[in-house]
Amino acid sequence: MTTVMMPGGPVAEAVFADLAPRVDALLARGHRPGLGTILVGDDDASARYVGMKMQKAQELGWTSPHVHLGSDATQADVEAAIREMNAAADVDAFLVQHPAPPHIDYDAALMCVDPDKDVDGMHPLNMGRLALGIPGPVPCTPAGIEAILAHYEIPVAGRNLVILGRGITLGRPLALLMSAKRPHGNAAVTVVHTGVPDWPEYTRRADIVVAAAGVPGILRPEHLRPGAVVVGGGVRYEGRRLLPDVDEACEAVAGWITPRVGGVGPTTIAMLFRNAVECAERRAGVTA
Repeated sequence: MTTVMMPGGPVAEAVFADLAPRVDALLARGHRPGLGTILVGDDDASARYVGMKMQKAQELGWTSPHVHLGSDATQADVEAAIREMNAAADVDAFLVQHPAPPHIDYDAALMCVDPDKDVDGMHPLNMGRLALGIPGPVPCTPAGIEAILAHYEIPVAGRNLVILGRGITLGRPLALLMSAKRPHGNAAVTVVHTGVPDWPEYTRRADIVVAAAGVPGILRPEHLRPGAVVVGGGVRYEGRRLLPDVDEACEAVAGWITPRVGGVGPTTIAMLFRNAVECAERRAGVTA
């Protein structure tokens, strides 16, 4: 069996190509898009993520206001920074990088974010919009996975799609997205997790498996049906080393698979910018 690789790079390039004329329309109205970032603490991986987002914004000619609070920042400091971003005229959308230091109540901070500037799509109002099929920012990694399946013309409607992982940033919103009656959804979705003793029984029956557990190497070849579509969404960092959920031996069994590096990651960034453009369009009164 020849396995087809599904890198995220070409998908991200297509997304940015689609966004270019929309950004031009904003600029023609005198509206320069702005993507803000708030980083709390000194986590290396978080700092790299924020740096990548700021660099891309600057490459695109956007404003990229940034607030870096030290690890000794208080809850009040974080929420004050959020209120400033909410009020900033040059910020169309922004994010508070996760994870925050343990003493920061991230959920309480998220509740302070203006839902219409929530570029991550994680505010409860936007999660509710997703559940109800109302337009709004969609969590970036689930949206990126949807884009990968669409780009590589993987049939989804009516197929058995199993998500291994129930996290709020990936597994749960992806289940909503893939089960919704939309052009690249309408699947029969099952969500399992590491608390399900026989979870491989579900993945072995799946047409499409999305690994989203954040447990390195948890998905192995014996957990797959030969020819299945495999998307590696979950990762964990050990220092600077990225450890994906999908064991590399799965390439020998899968029909289609995302690469261990350069798979879902580029599409997550692209979807963040798609959300930001949509936020900017709403604020500027531009119809896409």
